Amino acid sequence: MKITVRFAAGHDLPALLALYGELNPDDSDLPRETAEIVWKHIASQEGRTVLIAETEDAVVGTADCLVMPNLTRGGRGILFVENVVVAGAGRRRGVGRHLLEAAVRLGEEAGCYKVQLLAADDAYVHTFYAACGFEPLAQGFRRYIERET
Repeated sequence: MKITVRFAAGHDLPALLALYGELNPDDSDLPRETAEIVWKHIASQEGRTVLIAETEDAVVGTADCLVMPNLTRGGRGILFVENVVVAGAGRRRGVGRHLLEAAVRLGEEAGCYKVQLLAADDAYVHTFYAACGFEPLAQGFRRYIERET
């Protein structure tokens, strides 16, 4: 299976939404109009790149990358990777590895000193990230913000 990784474009929005549906199946569908507004913000954000992995006939994965400028480490930035998703049909076929290699290249090209991501508490995912050269070096914390209704 030939896998190509490229930058996402507006026409990829339906495929991205389908992948994010696999990532968070309990989320309600994002209305198309809202998704288009959010995409415009993402596409115009400096340092932000959404990667798409595709085969000959389908979009099979994505990773959202953001370079954060930094005043430490000699001014070298940090590349954050979020929302890594590989469609069920594309798993265990090299798609995730291709996406992460492309993300690391983005970080290198931007002069970053590290690529950082958070992973769910899932042994399979941890093993996969380790196999891609990532090390579990930090304790992650998060605080969700409840939306008022």
